[in-house]
Amino acid sequence: MIGEHNVYNALAAIACGIVEQIDIQTIKKGVEDVPGVRGRFELIDKGQDFTVVIDYAHTPDGLKNVLLSSRKLNPKRIITVFGCGGDRDREKRPQMGNISTTLSDYTIITTDNPRNEDPQEIIKEIEMGIRNKSYGYYKSYEKITDRAEAITKALNYARQGDLVLIAGKGHETYQIFGDKKIHFDDFEVVEKVLDGTIKNR
Repeated sequence: MIGEHNVYNALAAIACGIVEQIDIQTIKKGVEDVPGVRGRFELIDKGQDFTVVIDYAHTPDGLKNVLLSSRKLNPKRIITVFGCGGDRDREKRPQMGNISTTLSDYTIITTDNPRNEDPQEIIKEIEMGIRNKSYGYYKSYEKITDRAEAITKALNYARQGDLVLIAGKGHETYQIFGDKKIHFDDFEVVEKVLDGTIKNR
């Protein structure tokens, strides 16, 4: 498990074990045996020469923390793919647009779970945080509504030493459009692209 946040999580677990008077060697083994949490700064390694991380970060604070953790890995560039859910807190959208374009070298804004909102309108609200001068300077970005296409573009854009962060859905295996829930898994898309099943669109 990578990232400063995992250090904090491990320390919290260790502290609880000590309070419960669990033997320190048992605690140590327990921490060492944790395989990681699905969709939480999870690395996908298919032999590619760049890093791919999938994370559930779907709030401004979550996205900021995962990008700062990514920066500590010293990648050449960070390429971020993210969107915001519909029928949820709209104030976070421009904030997340600013955070991603400030801490990433390239951002692709896409869909998450639009629910009953127009995906294009959600993307426009994210974009407001990038273009609004009060949020400061913005870096390069583009908008690709189709999430699979956005992930594919990011992976094909990546070069040796880069880090691709796919944020927002993590362990989820679906997307919600209106009252319909369709199968969608970031992991499956990434693996198909890296295996060459999905070509650049």
